[in-house]
Amino acid sequence: MRANGAAVFSVGLAAAAAYAVLAALRWPPKAALFPLVMGIPLLVLALAQLVIDLRDPQRAESPPGDGLAALGILAWMAGFIALVLLIGFPLAVPVLIFAYVRLAGGEPWPLSLALAAAAWGLFHLLFQKLLHFPFEAGLLIGGGS
Repeated sequence: MRANGAAVFSVGLAAAAAYAVLAALRWPPKAALFPLVMGIPLLVLALAQLVIDLRDPQRAESPPGDGLAALGILAWMAGFIALVLLIGFPLAVPVLIFAYVRLAGGEPWPLSLALAAAAWGLFHLLFQKLLHFPFEAGLLIGGGS
């Protein structure tokens, strides 16, 4: 086992997730929900990735062409941010999921629509019905106010 850049990144990610989880444990339950829901799976996955990185350092090396893939990922992220600003978070989530699954994943229309609808349903149930979390409507839908 030999440490490499990917292993160092995994340790840093696990440390950040562990800090978020430990800090959230001292917060009121409603405030702690999001950091715990995101931090615990992130911690588990980062530790699993660390084991993979340490066991097989060749697998952790970047293959040629990763720079272009990274630009593609950044473009999807920028598109998501633009969608959130324009149509609001609740609508941006299913739109992005549909577009990504259909365009980047090449999945058929019915599966893309089903996954987008499921994401919207889960998002609506968790954030709007259970947590009553207010979201801005977006510049196009809310009139920019």
